[in-house]
Amino acid sequence: MTPIHQQLIAAAKNLARAVEKLRFGPPVTHVYNPLVYAWEGHQRYLERFGRTSKEVIFLGMNPGPFGMAQTGVPFGEVAAVRDWMKIQATIGRPSREHPSRPIQGFACPRSEISGQRLWKLFADRFGAPEDFFARHFVVNYCPLAFLEGARNRTPDKLPATEAALLAAACDAHLRAVLKILQPKWLVGVGKFAADRARLVAEGSSVQIGQILHPSPASPLANRDWAGQASAQLRALRIWP
Repeated sequence: MTPIHQQLIAAAKNLARAVEKLRFGPPVTHVYNPLVYAWEGHQRYLERFGRTSKEVIFLGMNPGPFGMAQTGVPFGEVAAVRDWMKIQATIGRPSREHPSRPIQGFACPRSEISGQRLWKLFADRFGAPEDFFARHFVVNYCPLAFLEGARNRTPDKLPATEAALLAAACDAHLRAVLKILQPKWLVGVGKFAADRARLVAEGSSVQIGQILHPSPASPLANRDWAGQASAQLRALRIWP
């Protein structure tokens, strides 16, 4: 039987190929696909931490400009990936890059606050990454980062036709991940991810949960996000 991490790698490559075929119109000006130019970082994440089935999968929306867009790792704030996960990788560049949003890889000096908050919560609770990843995993629903000029644009703002084509590829990948990892829980990080999780997992035995998204754009998340997310996970009885 094909090892679990190799199944995840094959699924991610399928997703990368599927979304590379899609085209997005204005106001989107640039589309970054880290599953292509930052593939080395993503593959190392899957190889290092995706070798076993998981009880809980946390599902994010799409890459942040200073997180997965730079490292290839979901919510991949540079310091968390480099210093906690001990992942280093050579990162390429998108074919079309906005000068105000350069891909600098692990040399990126800016911190992805959402990723910083998420991985710090896990590091504070579990200590070593191996202890977190023994039961948990983190994936993004959509692998693409969208820009309106220098401004980030989230997938939920796409026109209906574009969104439907993107969802078809992303739903298929998420179904593959669920089949490979066999989780008990699929936890959306934010409402968008939780809504997609419910649609994809409908009719299966996977239970759906939701936690507050750690984005600093949310005033609620700026008031002890870690405490609120932990309380939500305890209320779901995912964490004791």
